[in-house]
Amino acid sequence: MVVCGPGSDLAEGAACSGVDLGDSVRLALLITPRGSGKVREQVREVLSVMRTVLEKQRQPMAVTVQTVFLKEARTRGACERAFAEFYGPRLPVTNYVLQAPCSGAALAVEVWAIGGKGVRVEHFGPQGLAVSYDRVRWVHCADIRPDGAAGGAYGQTLAALGRMGAVLAKAGSSFQRVVRTWFYLGGITEPEAGVQRYHELNRARTDFYHHVCFSCFSLGSMATRGVYPASTGIGMAGRGLVAGCLALETDRDDVYLVPLENPQQTPAYAYNSKHSPQSPKFSRAVALVLGHYVTTWVSGTASIVDSESCHPGDPEKQTVQTLDNIERLIAADNFAAQGLKGAGASLRDLAKIRVYLKRPGDLAKCRAVCERRLGPVPAIYAVADICRPELLVEIEGVAFSRLAR
Repeated sequence: MVVCGPGSDLAEGAACSGVDLGDSVRLALLITPRGSGKVREQVREVLSVMRTVLEKQRQPMAVTVQTVFLKEARTRGACERAFAEFYGPRLPVTNYVLQAPCSGAALAVEVWAIGGKGVRVEHFGPQGLAVSYDRVRWVHCADIRPDGAAGGAYGQTLAALGRMGAVLAKAGSSFQRVVRTWFYLGGITEPEAGVQRYHELNRARTDFYHHVCFSCFSLGSMATRGVYPASTGIGMAGRGLVAGCLALETDRDDVYLVPLENPQQTPAYAYNSKHSPQSPKFSRAVALVLGHYVTTWVSGTASIVDSESCHPGDPEKQTVQTLDNIERLIAADNFAAQGLKGAGASLRDLAKIRVYLKRPGDLAKCRAVCERRLGPVPAIYAVADICRPELLVEIEGVAFSRLAR
């Protein structure tokens, strides 16, 4: 994996990583504008960086999915118009999330692009897109929102999951093929019906997943049992809900899907009811072994050991513990314990991370820990409430590594 940052002609606040997976080349580009000027000026800066990076690639790259972190909801229209003009008919599916960049910028953007011989991109409306190559098909769903009639976090979540299923079906996929989900919930720790709104999200997710057998298609012998997707459930401003997912279709017999749990943490789906009356239904990570390569999606991870929060009130120690948890989760011995020897990754294999901070004033301390442990990994730091009041930091990421044979 190659990481590029300001030292490689990118503006300060922008970084990218690229990995050659044989049949395709993946690119992750994360941009936080430097300026504090008008929104249109910051958007122009973002687009200028994107154009520079994409034009420097050795082969044409298609941007497939992007997430736009917004400081204020009113700026969405200006962003949509600018992106529509920039991409034209190749507009990627785009999440718009009300999570202010910790730097104070009006927006930050995470972009994923792919290139390679035989890569084909299909659009299924503004919320669905599929990427196909070499008998592998990825389906991206983004910016899934419930309609205005959905009441409360439970109703919002059920409505969003229903819409997500419809987008997946339109793209020729289904919930059984989902490997990664995201839920951005406004007022995530606020009370509703006598419990937290996050608990109501968990109740709806449990009810919806009850009849879903994830990964019940041919992904090799290791995936004969159903597994939960990797996931992030995180707060955002307002009271709405935005959801997205990634699904995989393939008939290749050299593909394995491996759910990962951290031996130092209780699986989230097995939490005691004191943490949530219905436990959060997700895996700590899901790894995909495709040929000689391993892609590991790390769920939203916080400073939790067993099932208890650690280091309340200390953002620096929480960041250290969170990274310790990720390091242990994706380590080679944890893969071996799941029956897959030769796989595994280190923190330096992370292609990108998102760091969610409850308090923007903690940015300097948390970023220093991340840079010391991870090196120049592309990162976005966004303000977001975490699902437990005492937690101040949550981190998610994607790691690419090679399978040792």
